Amino acid sequence: MDRLIELLPRLWTAAFETVYMVGIAMVIGGLLGLLLGLALYLTRSGNLLQNKAVFAVLNLLVNTFRPIPFIILLAAVQPLARLVIGTGIGNNAAIFGLVVGSMFAIGRIVEQNLLTVRPGVIEAARSVGAGNLRIIFTVLIPEALGPLILGYTFVFIAITDMSAVAGLIGGGGLGNFAVQYGYRLFDPTVTWAAVLIIIVLVQLTQVIGNSLARKVLRR
Repeated sequence: MDRLIELLPRLWTAAFETVYMVGIAMVIGGLLGLLLGLALYLTRSGNLLQNKAVFAVLNLLVNTFRPIPFIILLAAVQPLARLVIGTGIGNNAAIFGLVVGSMFAIGRIVEQNLLTVRPGVIEAARSVGAGNLRIIFTVLIPEALGPLILGYTFVFIAITDMSAVAGLIGGGGLGNFAVQYGYRLFDPTVTWAAVLIIIVLVQLTQVIGNSLARKVLRR
């Protein structure tokens, strides 16, 4: 316990690094995933912008990247991270990997949730002369907003889990803290302190997500 007290400043720094990495990755990956999911949905056969060739390419990309274990993906995208952000190590490189890993998962979740929107609602909007952009932002997304919030909540928790291996490329966070100061030094108290903070973060995220989704679904 005394050692844990000594490590508290580093523990809070690790907690901040986890929130920082997950938060930035969620914003960027969430936006890219939303665009990807919209593109998948809209280019499906029978939808607003149906295009079999574009859908096939996007679907192949998602099916290629989504099943890759994150620890392998993190190492595989290092050269691309160096090209795009100038470094392949550290927290920013870990964020890059989290963005790549999350955007394809989010894209599929967005597509699946948009498919639950009743076609009749979209047809009704088209019948009164609404354009594609108006249908997307005033009908399609609002109709699927509740499930989308739950989907993004799930992905946020998944990204928190993925951030635990950031230490593989020199990143920080609670996962790296638990391994470096707990597991490697045979100190379960330190390990469980990091685990408990992750649990609190996940529980808080789930409660907020459930609450927002419930309010949207009751409208």
